[in-house]
Amino acid sequence: MAKAQARFVCQECGSLSPRWVGKCEGCGAWNSIVEEAPQELVTKGLSTKSARRIEFVGLQGSSEPVPRLTTGIGELDRVCGGGLVPGSALLVGGDPGIGKSTLLLQAAARLTGQARVAYISGEESVDQIRMRAQRLGLAQANVQLASATALKDILSTLDSPDAPQVVVIDSIQTVYADGIESAPGSVSQVRAAAHELIRLAKRRGFILFLVGHVTKEGAIAGPRVLEHMVDTVLYFEGDRGHQFRILRSVKNRFGATDEIGVFAMTEIGLTEVTNPSALFLAERRGNVSGSCVFGGIEGTRPMLVEIQALVAPSTLSSPRRAVVGWDQNRLSMVMAVLDARCGLALSGNDVYLNVAGGLRITEPAADLAVAAALVSSASDVPMPADMVVFGEVGLSGEVRAVAQADLRLKEATKLGFSQALIPSTPRPNVGTAKAGAARESTLSLRSVGHLQDLLTLFPRTK
Repeated sequence: MAKAQARFVCQECGSLSPRWVGKCEGCGAWNSIVEEAPQELVTKGLSTKSARRIEFVGLQGSSEPVPRLTTGIGELDRVCGGGLVPGSALLVGGDPGIGKSTLLLQAAARLTGQARVAYISGEESVDQIRMRAQRLGLAQANVQLASATALKDILSTLDSPDAPQVVVIDSIQTVYADGIESAPGSVSQVRAAAHELIRLAKRRGFILFLVGHVTKEGAIAGPRVLEHMVDTVLYFEGDRGHQFRILRSVKNRFGATDEIGVFAMTEIGLTEVTNPSALFLAERRGNVSGSCVFGGIEGTRPMLVEIQALVAPSTLSSPRRAVVGWDQNRLSMVMAVLDARCGLALSGNDVYLNVAGGLRITEPAADLAVAAALVSSASDVPMPADMVVFGEVGLSGEVRAVAQADLRLKEATKLGFSQALIPSTPRPNVGTAKAGAARESTLSLRSVGHLQDLLTLFPRTK
């Protein structure tokens, strides 16, 4: 009988290799090839004789509501779906220095009034954590501190009847298992450490926070399976040049995804921003060309932000395109539609686009606002200072309806806007945005069905 051959599997994409190589030929990842036991050895000895039969239940039935532990930080509780669920695992990622440790230390200090909290750091000493707590005014909080990186020591400490109810591991890339012959932070180490910690959290019922490093592309470092193992994935975003920080939920088994929480970094730590629209628009000047207010939706929250565009003549053979806070490919598409469908040529100009305040916008509803800012800058005609804009732009130049138009308009009315530029196309099964919003707001609504209609606001572009 032939001897079973070992196989080498990429931990990123799952492709097989006959031998170990430094770079995966399937996805191009480095140091992701790991030797695994042959399938014959994995399945050898499996028998159904001693197996336990599983029981199935129907969808209907009585279930207790999921209990939650509130942190007292409203923005964090919002992103987590209303609070923290016992036995859940949360992965928090973000750029270095963005404030992940600060946020979790503040949350840990708030939770000490309701539960036993442990903060285990593999990157900082206990004295460094105490210095941060002193700076944040949290020195009196009853948080149990430790500096450890050995997985077996952490598991032995947490696997006890008097274990903490909330545990913070900062960070998962520093934890190592003795039985794996690779450096801490490698794919196999991160996967093994996270698996054991999450399994213990489920068994003991404590809330587990895992801090994760991110790559230069912004994704959480380590195996992709790490995001599948946890219950909630949170990204802490923001430009360190701005005071605003955005906590974004991209996965949540106990709440809505794409929910965000807004914080401001101050000398005493992170403070909540309960009305981000007013804060993002606080320094806006309404009489400048190239400025447009976009009515957006982040999760369940309407949010108004300023989009700034600058179109300037270029002396370069390849004009510059600089985008901050939006998708550069989406900008190229909007410029191409303006050129091909509206006759507004911008290809020979330098184009700069910025979302003020450090917020990153991902929804297509910002297309019309970006187009309005570009046309305003190219014509040197300011947009009306009291107008809010939203709508999706198609490749033929049509302006498509977007979801939750009434919430966007109610937010604009609350902040004192009196006009709105909205799509004229009704949204299927929802009704027209204009009809639904008119019952909720007193805005003067102006609808556009094509980008050509937008140019009528700017006489110099005709």
